[in-house]
Amino acid sequence: MYVRSIYATGDPAELDGVAEALRTDGRALLSAQRGFRGMGLFADRELGKLLVGSWWEDEASRQASYENLSKRRAEMMAPFAQTVTVDNWEAAVARRAEELGPDAGFRLVHMDVEPADIDLLVDTFRDTSLPKVQKVPGLAGISLLIDRDGGRAAAGALYADRDALVASRGAVAAVRGEAAAKARATTRSLEEFEVVLATAVPHA
Repeated sequence: MYVRSIYATGDPAELDGVAEALRTDGRALLSAQRGFRGMGLFADRELGKLLVGSWWEDEASRQASYENLSKRRAEMMAPFAQTVTVDNWEAAVARRAEELGPDAGFRLVHMDVEPADIDLLVDTFRDTSLPKVQKVPGLAGISLLIDRDGGRAAAGALYADRDALVASRGAVAAVRGEAAAKARATTRSLEEFEVVLATAVPHA
């Protein structure tokens, strides 16, 4: 599967209205596109950050949807978004285990890795990190997205509630450090968000 992520920052006071529009109208627009497989919407209301992830069957569907919805997406995000960054990814691993509650949390890690080491990172994540992280209480889903040409990766983890997200930090940090050393990856950023919406995606 393939993923498009849209990362927007702006005035926190304008975030709620745009998040609700994306959760309702935005989801409906995406659902009508060919090849759509799921959506995640995540917010940092304190700092003013929105992250939208959409999942697609193939690259052609992802690209077509971006072009089809470009104008409408800009209109919906305009009241909030002062900066917008769009990234395209390949989903190397995707696991969704259980339903999420109203207080669900999301942790996102961006990594840099040499393109030649991308497969090593994927193997390390799937074979070493995933079995350990799946034992962490409250984990509700996890994914690894990669950009082979750009030498980048993003690992996202969903937690059933905020308490589980907070409690997981130490254990997951140890797994992350072990994996980074083994796969020769460098952590670029570490962020946590509130889950506004997360629809299920199949295993990859």
